[in-house]
Amino acid sequence: MAKAGKLAPEDYVGGTFTVSNLGMYGIKQFAAIVNPPQAAILAVGASMPTVVRGAGGVFREVPVLAATLSCDHRVIDGAMGAEWLAAFKNYMEAPLLALA
Repeated sequence: MAKAGKLAPEDYVGGTFTVSNLGMYGIKQFAAIVNPPQAAILAVGASMPTVVRGAGGVFREVPVLAATLSCDHRVIDGAMGAEWLAAFKNYMEAPLLALA
């Protein structure tokens, strides 16, 4: 239903968190707007190859993804949102941590 653009408000009422992915359309980065009663929305952009300096000063190409968290500050203040985003970053960089 979502892909067809036929979501009605009763289809998403009661949710607290949304993930919006425009990366599949090649959008590098964007900011999504929180839709009440949601508390937060994570905007996920496309993965882009980026050259970084690795261990031993060796340069290599790695995929880099941009993710932006928008919070309703009546529910989640900026500091708590930043902590969540830092944890998300850690799990994305080392997914095996999620199993520990």
